[in-house]
Amino acid sequence: MKKNILSVVLLLIVATSFAQKSQRIAYIDMEYILQNIPEYIKAQNSLNAKVEKWKKKLDKEARNIEVLKTDLVNEKAILTKDLIEEREEDIKIKQESLRRLESLYFGPNGDMYNFRKQLIKPVQDQVYNSVQTIASRKKYDFVFDKSSDLVMLYSNKKHDISNLVVKMINIDQKKQAKKDKIAAKKELLKNGELSEKQQQAAAKKAALKQKKLTEREERIKKIEEKRKARLKARAEKRNLLKEKRAALKKAQEEKKKQEENKNKEENK
Repeated sequence: MKKNILSVVLLLIVATSFAQKSQRIAYIDMEYILQNIPEYIKAQNSLNAKVEKWKKKLDKEARNIEVLKTDLVNEKAILTKDLIEEREEDIKIKQESLRRLESLYFGPNGDMYNFRKQLIKPVQDQVYNSVQTIASRKKYDFVFDKSSDLVMLYSNKKHDISNLVVKMINIDQKKQAKKDKIAAKKELLKNGELSEKQQQAAAKKAALKQKKLTEREERIKKIEEKRKARLKARAEKRNLLKEKRAALKKAQEEKKKQEENKNKEENK
């Protein structure tokens, strides 16, 4: 009842805000998002396996107590008062132990709560962080959870950012996985604990890198040799032209000199 009243009040507040100015809204389906995150499914399955194991242990203890009760009822007629009280006390102790064990597993701060917090809370935190990032980037004023107690009488699919949240989480997880893989490789290299296969892969990668480096150096060397050859050819061509010009000039000067000498002879 209180949750319904809270939902109505929240809706009234939002409606009032919308009446005052235009607001940007979006909503998510938390159940849909979590069911599309592999890490959450894995964590949930681990938690379910633990819960099933704890329930089986509690059921076994409860059945043992029922057997003791049944035996006491069947044998009560032949037992002394002291033996009856002893058995009743034993049953009471086992019942109390069962209640403590149940509280240890499923109590407010029990193993289930702690295990769930350890496995599932990090994934839920990822969802909330992604929602905050998207809301900040898209400048949303409100982001509602469709699967919460808030009653949504109508929701337009275009305001659903659930797929966007899942996509962002998957990208972040891939980036983190890549970083973890690189860090693990560096650690292995540091500790010299690479397997033979990993050593072969690392050697192959290093050889390929060296090959590319060598090929690059050879290409640069060839380019430089071609450049020097072109410069040399140009220099030789310039020198040849220079020599031809000098020879032509000399020939012209010789011819001029001969003509002058001839003219002098004729004038005598």
